[in-house]
Amino acid sequence: MSVNKHVRRIAGGVVTTLAALLVFLALVLPDQITRLPPGNFWLTALIRVPIEALLAVALLLALPGRARRIAATVLGAVLGVLTVLKVIDIGFYAVLARQFDPVLDWVLFKDGFNFLIDSVGKGGALLAAAGAVLLAAVTLVAMTFSVRRLSRVIAAHPWPVRGTVLTLSAAWVTLAVMSFQLVGGIPVASQSAAELARDTVLAVPQDIQDRKDFAREVQDDDFKNLPDDQLLSALRGKDVIIGFVESYGRDAVENPEFNQPVLAQLQAGQSKLAAKGFAARSGYLTSPTFGGGSWLAHSTFLSGLWIDNQNRYRSLVATDRLTLTSAFKRAGFRTVGFEPGVTFAWPEGQFYGYQQIYDSHTLGYNGPMLSWSTMPDQFVMKQVHEYEFGKAKRPPLLAEVTLTSSHTPWTPVPSMLPWDKIGDGQVYGPMINGAPNAQQLFSDGKKVKQAYAGSIAYSVDSLISYVEEYGDDNLVLVLLGDHQPASVVVGSNATKDVPISVVAKDPKVLDRINSWGWTDGLKPAPDAPLWPMNEFRDKFLTAYSPQGEPH
Repeated sequence: MSVNKHVRRIAGGVVTTLAALLVFLALVLPDQITRLPPGNFWLTALIRVPIEALLAVALLLALPGRARRIAATVLGAVLGVLTVLKVIDIGFYAVLARQFDPVLDWVLFKDGFNFLIDSVGKGGALLAAAGAVLLAAVTLVAMTFSVRRLSRVIAAHPWPVRGTVLTLSAAWVTLAVMSFQLVGGIPVASQSAAELARDTVLAVPQDIQDRKDFAREVQDDDFKNLPDDQLLSALRGKDVIIGFVESYGRDAVENPEFNQPVLAQLQAGQSKLAAKGFAARSGYLTSPTFGGGSWLAHSTFLSGLWIDNQNRYRSLVATDRLTLTSAFKRAGFRTVGFEPGVTFAWPEGQFYGYQQIYDSHTLGYNGPMLSWSTMPDQFVMKQVHEYEFGKAKRPPLLAEVTLTSSHTPWTPVPSMLPWDKIGDGQVYGPMINGAPNAQQLFSDGKKVKQAYAGSIAYSVDSLISYVEEYGDDNLVLVLLGDHQPASVVVGSNATKDVPISVVAKDPKVLDRINSWGWTDGLKPAPDAPLWPMNEFRDKFLTAYSPQGEPH
C-alpha cells in the first residue's frame, strides 16, 4: 500500500469518527446543560443509547443506493435543524428557564440583540449575530455531510451494522423499561431528539388552539359592565402608584446566597414608612414569565388574563379588555405611565388606558446611560413628582411606574441622592465612573448575584424613599416585581414567584384587604398567600369596589 493511500485511509477514518461523534452528540446532549454535573459531563453524554440513531440506521440499511442518499440528506438536514433548536433551547433554559417556542418566540431575538448592543456595543452585537447565523449554517452543512458519510459506511458494512443495531435496540428497550439513569436525571435510553422534533411539530396546533381559547377568555369579565361610579369607589380621592421593580423575584428576599442587601433595605424601608405613619401588607404572585419578557407580566397583572406568550399578548392589546389602568380612568382618575424603558413608539399604551405616557425621550434626563437602563430609578421617581404628583391643582392620579435600574446586567447602579440634588441627571456621570461593565461583572458568578441584590435594594429604596419624602395621607403604593432574574442568579429550578406589597397611610385602605391574609410589612412571610398574577386584577377591583365592603 502506498503512503498516500495509507494517509488517505487514516484521514478518512478520522473524518468518519468525527462525523459519528458529531451526530451522536447532537442526538444525546440534553437541552438543559445545567442538569449535567460538571465533573460527569462527558460520562453522562457518552454513556447513552439514542433510539433515533438506531431507527435511522435501520432505515438506511433497508434503502437502495439512490434512495439511501436522499434519505441521508434529509435526515442530516433535519438533525441539523434540531441541533440548532437544541442550542437555542439551551440558551432559553439558561435565561428564561423554559423551552424556545419556534412559533412565538422569534420576537425575543430582537430584544436579545438590543441587550447585546447595550452590553458590548453595536459592533460587538453585529459580530455576535453574524457569528450565530454562521454557526447555524455550518451546523446544517456539517450535520448533513456527517449523516451522508455515515450512510456510505453503513452500506459498506451491512452485516456488522445489523448485528450492532439489534444488540443496541435490545439494550435500549431494557434500559427504557428500567428507567435507568446515571447522573443528573438523564436517562441512558435516549430519545431527546425525537422529543424535540415532536414538541416542535406540536407547537403549531397547540398555539392555534391557544388562540381560540384566549379569544373566549377575553370576553369573560365580571367588571366590564360595572357602573363607573362603583369601580374603585373605596379609593376615590386617593392617589395610587403601581411600581414595577424589574426582576424583583422571590429569591431576592428568600435566597440566603444574596438576599441580605434586600432584606436590610426592606427593614430600613419599613422603619421609614412607620415613622411617616404608613403601613404595608405583602404577599406573593406567580409571574407568567421568568428572567425576561416583562411585558408579559405587566399585561397579565393589569388585564387579569394569563399572558405567557407573544401570541396572547398581541391578541390582548387588540381588544377592549378592561385593565386596572382603564378601570381607574373610568373611575375618574387621571392615568399616567412612567416608562423609562420605552425607547420606541409604544402603541400598546392606548390599550392600557393611559392618558399620558412619559418615556425615555420625555422624562428630561440628561445624564449617562446605565447599560440597559436609560436612567436611574430615583430620577424617574423625582419626575413622577415634578410632572404629576407635585402639581397643586389636579385630579386623583393613577401612575404606573416601571423601574429599570434592576434590569440585567445590574451594572452600573448609582447610589441614592438627596432629592434636591438630582437635577437633570448629569450628577450621575461622576457617580458611575469606574463601575464594572457587563463583561467584567459576568465573569464572576458571585459578583453577579451581589450586583443583582444591590440593584433590587436600590429600586425598592427609590420607591420607599419617595413615599417618605412626598407621600401624604392619600397616597397608596402597590410595589411588586415582574419576574425572577435570569438563571445565572437563581438557577434553573427557581419558582416564578414575585413579592407584592400594598402601602398606605389611611388604615381603611389596608382594612379592605384584611381577608387576603397578607403579611404585615414589606417582606412576605414564607407561607404568605401565593396567587397567579392574573388573579390580582379581580381581587383588587373587588376589594375597592362596593362588593368588597368589609362585613
